[in-house]
Amino acid sequence: MNNDAKIYVAGHKGLVGSAIVRSLKKKGYTNIVGRSHKELDLMDQAAVRDFFEKEKPEYVVLAAAKVGGINANNTYPADFAYENMQIQCNVIRCAHDYKVKKLLFLGSSCIYPRLAPQPIPESALLTGPLEVTNEAYAIAKISGLMMCRFFKRQYGDDFISCMPTNLYGPYDNYDLKNSHVLPAMIRKFHEAKVNNAPSVELWGTGKVLREFLYVDDMADACVFLLENYSGEEHVNIGTGKEVTIKELADIVRSTVGYEGDIVWNSDMPDGTPRKLCDVTKLHELGFNHKIDLEEGVKLAYDWFVNNQDISRGI
Repeated sequence: MNNDAKIYVAGHKGLVGSAIVRSLKKKGYTNIVGRSHKELDLMDQAAVRDFFEKEKPEYVVLAAAKVGGINANNTYPADFAYENMQIQCNVIRCAHDYKVKKLLFLGSSCIYPRLAPQPIPESALLTGPLEVTNEAYAIAKISGLMMCRFFKRQYGDDFISCMPTNLYGPYDNYDLKNSHVLPAMIRKFHEAKVNNAPSVELWGTGKVLREFLYVDDMADACVFLLENYSGEEHVNIGTGKEVTIKELADIVRSTVGYEGDIVWNSDMPDGTPRKLCDVTKLHELGFNHKIDLEEGVKLAYDWFVNNQDISRGI
C-alpha cells in the first residue's frame, strides 16, 4: 500500500477501529477515512453505497460491529445476528462493486466450536456446535468471513479475514451490562476501591481459561496482514497464552490496588470452557505480539482512569 492510499476504517472510533487507525498512522499512512455512526449508518444500504460512490476508498478495514459480553449476547441474539450481517453485507458488497484493492474483515474467536481442539487452529471452523451464549454473534461473524472467502473465490477480490482473540485496551466498553470480562473487572475493582467496598462479585466459577491480547498488538497484526497476506483462509491473531479468569482477576485487582475480597457467583454462566488460539500461522508469516498481559492491564487501567468522561457506559 502507498502511504497516501485512501484507507476506510469502518468502526474507527471503537476499541478495534481506533487502534487500527493508530497503527496505520504509526506506519506512515496519511489518508485514513472514518465515519461515525451518526454520519454513516452501515445498516443503511443506500447510505453505504453513496459513501463508496463519493469517497472511493482503495482499502477497507471492516472493524464495525455490534459487540458485547455474555449478558448482551444472551439478551439480544436477534439484534446481534441481524445488525452484524446487515453491516457486513453492505460493506463487503460495495467493496466489490467499487473495486476496492483490498478488504480486511475482522472476525471473533467465538466463531469456533465450543469444544474445539486446543489451541484452536484456523481449520477448526465449522467443525462442531457453537457456544450457545454467543451463538448469534458467532454465526454473523462466520457469515462475514465466508462471504470474503466466496468473493475471493468467485471474483478474485483480495478480501482477507482475521480472527482476533479477546481484546482489551483504550476505548473499550466499560458498561457493566454489556462489556466483556476484562473491562468489567477493571471498572468493578476501581469502583470498589473508590467506595471502600468490602468485596467484588464476579460471574461464574473463575475456572475457565481465556486468552487476552492488547488491542494495539492486534492492530499492528492487522496492518501487517494488509501489507503481507492475501490468502483465502482467515488468520488467527492472539498471544498463544492463556490464564484462568481467577488469575486474570488477581492481575486486575493487583493493578487497581483493591484489597477487598472476590465473591464468585457460580449461578452465572462461565461460557466456553477454554478458548486459546493457535497462532502458528501468524508467527510463520512473521508477526509476534509485544505487550504481555500484566503490562497491558496496567496500560488499560491507566487509560480508564484518565478517560472516564469518554469511556462508554461511565
